[in-house]
Amino acid sequence: ACSELSRSSCEECLQNVSCLWCLTNKTCVDYPVRSFLPPASLCSLSRARWGACWMNFEALIIAIAVVAGLLLVSTAAFCCYCCYCRRCAKSSSPDEDEERLTQKREERRLQALQRKRERTLKHNEIRKKYGLLQDSDNPYSRFENE
Repeated sequence: ACSELSRSSCEECLQNVSCLWCLTNKTCVDYPVRSFLPPASLCSLSRARWGACWMNFEALIIAIAVVAGLLLVSTAAFCCYCCYCRRCAKSSSPDEDEERLTQKREERRLQALQRKRERTLKHNEIRKKYGLLQDSDNPYSRFENE
């Protein structure tokens, strides 16, 4: 059936999905379904048209390969991302998060107590220096007249 369309145009030939148009000799031939690519003896890839007259078979194969490659790469990237997120989610369970927060809270509380003790010691030294704090060693202080 495709060989009967050889005398017609590319558009008429490619209306039938099983036909291949060759620009070299302007013939319409049956697409060789047994081989994935048409053999060079039938028509060169750059001169063969299938599916659309404006795109050669070589460009069609390259476009399909690029789209397939992009799909594979994006699928692989998505899978890696999902695995990474699951690993992060497993390593950080709510109990561990709560425990970590409790530890940090306790550390901050101890640091605040340490700073408070240091401030109290410093203030007591200043009070002692100016006679505002009585020595526990010397309970007697000098009586000053006003």
